[in-house]
Amino acid sequence: MSVVKDEKIGIIGSGLIGKSWAMIFASVGYKVVLFDVESTQVTKALENIKAELLEFEAAGTLRGELGAAAQAELISGTDSLADCVTGAKYIQECVPEVLELKRKVWADIDKLAGDETILATSTSCIVPSKISDFMVHKSQFIVAHPCNPPYHTPMVELVPAPWTSQEVQAGARALMKEAGQGPVSLTRGVPGFVLNRMQYSLLNECWRLIRDGVVSAQDLDVVMKDGMGMRYAFMGPMETIHLNAEGTQNYVDRYGETIFAVSSDLGPIPTGWKQETEADKAEVKALEETMVKEIPVEDLYKRRVWRDKRLAALAKLKRDMDREEKE
Repeated sequence: MSVVKDEKIGIIGSGLIGKSWAMIFASVGYKVVLFDVESTQVTKALENIKAELLEFEAAGTLRGELGAAAQAELISGTDSLADCVTGAKYIQECVPEVLELKRKVWADIDKLAGDETILATSTSCIVPSKISDFMVHKSQFIVAHPCNPPYHTPMVELVPAPWTSQEVQAGARALMKEAGQGPVSLTRGVPGFVLNRMQYSLLNECWRLIRDGVVSAQDLDVVMKDGMGMRYAFMGPMETIHLNAEGTQNYVDRYGETIFAVSSDLGPIPTGWKQETEADKAEVKALEETMVKEIPVEDLYKRRVWRDKRLAALAKLKRDMDREEKE
């Protein structure tokens, strides 16, 4: 049985990411205080959290050993930043990804934070040095960027600023492992970190293949969901190449020249992303029309629910399989 910990985690921001972090930390017994400037937002978030935890419990996908009701009891809300930050072991800020806003929020947190508190921001692309350079407690600052939805996709990127202490980097990694996340420690901040640099490289080639009429958007998605994605759900690309030959050296010996030749044909970054010309806008419109035929905009919420149920089931399968391997 999980033991309730006499330690506090502070969450700044009660949107999707903030709620997810609250549930993740409560799943392993931490007391969580959720802050938002609007008290009504906090109240709504707490209601949603309780409902979601009960749904996960009914579906058999609840994380941790405590029941849904017990986990929900560990999460409280406040509209006082001081109540959230003071005495916390760890702070996770989850406000919108606007640099000026994040700097403003961290200026306020910095005045209240203790000298031992790990200070983390959820951001997908802003390097930590741009947020924390002015802070008194900047050696305690680190990016903790989750995958979406965080509760069901446990990877989290931990990105230090040049001044982030080794103790904070190690402490953040240990806390994430304790909470059931899959920490990925970067040695320094680079634009997009690791996840989005990989994701954007893939999306660029997907865009080119669809734009050039090589394959439809729907068939391209089949390549991922019924091909690459199935193996990548259990092992990464580097382990995949290691297993697809007699080790990595043998893989490069066999396929290196072919990979280099094909890669030389990939082409430049599609300008459609920037939508600066009419041709760019036409590319985006054509892709949007293709996708809307399959999933109308009014059905996006229903499809997200469909997605999250499957991700929850996959996450549970992976946890169960890992547990069986350790027994």
